[in-house]
Amino acid sequence: MSQALTDDYGRTIDYLRISVTDRCNLRCVYCMPEDGVPSLPHEKILRYEEIARLTRIAADLGIRTIRLTGGEPLVRRDIVELVSLLARIDGIDNVNLTTNGTLLAPMAGKLAEAGLKRVNISLDSLRPDRYAAITRRDNFDDALAGIKAAKEAGLIPVKVNMVVMRGINDDEVVDFAQRSRSHGWHVRFIECMPLGGQADNAWREYISSDEIRRTVEDALGTLTPAEIESKGPSRTWRLPGAKGTIGFISALSHNFCDHCNRLRLTADGRLLPCLLSDMEFDLRAPLRSGADKDALRDIFLQAAAAKPKGHRLHQHATTRHQMSRIGG
Repeated sequence: MSQALTDDYGRTIDYLRISVTDRCNLRCVYCMPEDGVPSLPHEKILRYEEIARLTRIAADLGIRTIRLTGGEPLVRRDIVELVSLLARIDGIDNVNLTTNGTLLAPMAGKLAEAGLKRVNISLDSLRPDRYAAITRRDNFDDALAGIKAAKEAGLIPVKVNMVVMRGINDDEVVDFAQRSRSHGWHVRFIECMPLGGQADNAWREYISSDEIRRTVEDALGTLTPAEIESKGPSRTWRLPGAKGTIGFISALSHNFCDHCNRLRLTADGRLLPCLLSDMEFDLRAPLRSGADKDALRDIFLQAAAAKPKGHRLHQHATTRHQMSRIGG
């Protein structure tokens, strides 16, 4: 019988983000340096059967939603097989995916057939030249094709995530918001998060969700609350006449720590109670040394109990974690 996984502040933990790889086919300016970061050795990356075993334990503890991340999860070979494994686990209601979309078009149908429910697609510009400058790669058309293919495969609602950076792409906020009307997009504006080696740039480029919202409303009209049930970090609104929605993920200006419901599993098997903390619990070593279910279960319980009340980004605290290795 499953039990509820709770932390010391009474928050129920029912969501697990799983990074399946630290590798990515893009080099986004807010995520990693132009030359990338050293890749983890292959032997340190969790195998699919190991991820499935840990997910079964998590499901017994009340985890209901899995989100696969990277790096870029679609660069990992046979990712459809992993989706199928996880979707069949008793207790798991949703297997979702966050991707840059550039490899999604030929895989969307197979992923949906395997049991994937929804995708979030990262897209930080609607201008091909600027997209290339931000990602350091020329895959703009592939990303748009991924959005289209996801809709056609029924991986809906497709959420399009834009990290808003002052002086870099903030002049496109209205264009993105307008797509919630013209294309039915579910746009989410994300505040820069100062993590790892890109922390200093993130502080310089930071723009608050309040400022983004004012820009949208001044140009397109008053936003009204969207009637969407969600325990996620996004506060969701709708423009008059829009089929799509506009969400704001405000890790700094309006943090969502009080109702955070998630843990994170890194590609190399570390369990993180909080994205914005250096605290971590090793699962790979005991898993590979023959730990039984109860021992692994206890590590999940320890991680939940250690979940901090909130982050300290407002104090300009940061972490040593590299975003590409922890799944965002």
